[in-house]
Amino acid sequence: MAKIAKRIAAAREGIDPKAVYSVDDAVKMVKERAKAKFDETIEVAVNLGVDPRHADQMVRGVANLPNGTGRSVRVAVFAKGPKADEALAAGADVVGAEDLVEKVQAGNIDFDKVIATPDMMPLVGRLGKVLGPRGMMPNPKVGTVTMDLKTAVDNSKGGAVEFRVEKNGIVHAGVGKASFSEAQLVENVRALLTALVKAKPTGAKGTFVKRIAISSTMGPGVKVDVAEAATTEAA
Repeated sequence: MAKIAKRIAAAREGIDPKAVYSVDDAVKMVKERAKAKFDETIEVAVNLGVDPRHADQMVRGVANLPNGTGRSVRVAVFAKGPKADEALAAGADVVGAEDLVEKVQAGNIDFDKVIATPDMMPLVGRLGKVLGPRGMMPNPKVGTVTMDLKTAVDNSKGGAVEFRVEKNGIVHAGVGKASFSEAQLVENVRALLTALVKAKPTGAKGTFVKRIAISSTMGPGVKVDVAEAATTEAA
């Protein structure tokens, strides 16, 4: 049996692996155990009762975290004319059209989020094989294909977190940093869970949210009481 490192053993101390905790208690435990030399990300993993192989069970959306993510996000916007000016005024880091397509195709991707006006999507569509695997492809369902560029840029640089269910039915998202206060993290966690429930697809049957766990980048996971988190729906 593999020997558990002292740091890991110490972090797990006081956590009952079979127990479930309230969101408040789980956040407190995770934050207390985030002892790395860097500001660890606080992460939430949610196991959903869906099979994403079926189109009517795909879960995708965006959660606006009230206290931000703690990350500095560089935003690229595909737009022309007055809309390009609007994006720049809103604080976008990179703005362009055909020139930006060429830049991306050349492998110069110095941004974290992509937004586009609807008329730019035929152009952006050429970048599907590049942006798609990185989770950067603009999508109207998450507000990244829009004419309201100011709101989209503000949300992206603020606390907007996109989520998409993985093939095993799990949604994973960062909800802040260990340096955040417990209250800020609890607010962000609940905002994510609320957005997830609102994104429940029509094809989902039975219990939608099955399990929730909160952890830090280097810390152990703490199971959350799904009923207390108010994210379950009637079977």
